Amino acid sequence: EMAVPGFNKDDFKITIDDGALTVSAEVNTETKEEDENYTRQEFSCSSFTRTFNLPENVKEDDISATYTDGLLKIDLKKTEKQAAPKKEIKIS
Repeated sequence: EMAVPGFNKDDFKITIDDGALTVSAEVNTETKEEDENYTRQEFSCSSFTRTFNLPENVKEDDISATYTDGLLKIDLKKTEKQAAPKKEIKIS
């Protein structure tokens, strides 16, 4: 889960590349106020990028994300890990 208030769900880009999950977002805003004697323009840009290495047992095809009330939640599903057979080591 990531707390990222002030964004819309369409501002996010989530990608997976070579076992790394990258979450990024960018918002550009522009306000313009015109009066009889002056014009005022303001520009604002907010962005971030975070990259996480995924464990080998994550199903990369079964990742989902939701964004509600400033909270981005990414669900990672794990594969069923087969238990390795017990090995006995003899002391020589």
